[in-house]
Amino acid sequence: GTVYWLARMLEAGEDPLFVARRIVILAAEDVGLADPQALSVAVAAQQAAHFVGMPEGYLPLAEAALYLATAPKSNSALRAYAAARADVRETLAEPVPLHLRNAVTGLDRTMRFGAGYLYAHDQPEALVEQQHLPDGLAGHRYYEPSEQGTERAIAERLEAIRAEIARRG
Repeated sequence: GTVYWLARMLEAGEDPLFVARRIVILAAEDVGLADPQALSVAVAAQQAAHFVGMPEGYLPLAEAALYLATAPKSNSALRAYAAARADVRETLAEPVPLHLRNAVTGLDRTMRFGAGYLYAHDQPEALVEQQHLPDGLAGHRYYEPSEQGTERAIAERLEAIRAEIARRG
């Protein structure tokens, strides 16, 4: 039905760039990290449709719509952002941890801004165990990958990272 509804919208006079915007949103919201290439496909389709214009502009839109229709789906980025946004709204007064603050001035350094920051690339496997959230949110996790598509590999990577950090303990 994907191509049918695309054709129906375009043949009814819907603005192809409105359709392209919806395709980009679908790629980010509904396919997401299950297939990270989906967003590139959608943005390329939007740019191509804009560049080519109608009547041929339907071709990149059809290609992207079919790609997205058949791609694995995940809304984990949407869920992660919604959870983080809810915490942000509840913790706006929480200070940025001192080790994450940029020490630009002498006063900043006196106040220990940046002290104790661990640069991941200086650590084994570029992994660092360090609190990057306000103290009141310590231990919160926002991103939980699905088992769909590429996210399966992301989940395995996160598990390996957590195991390595726990091993260093």
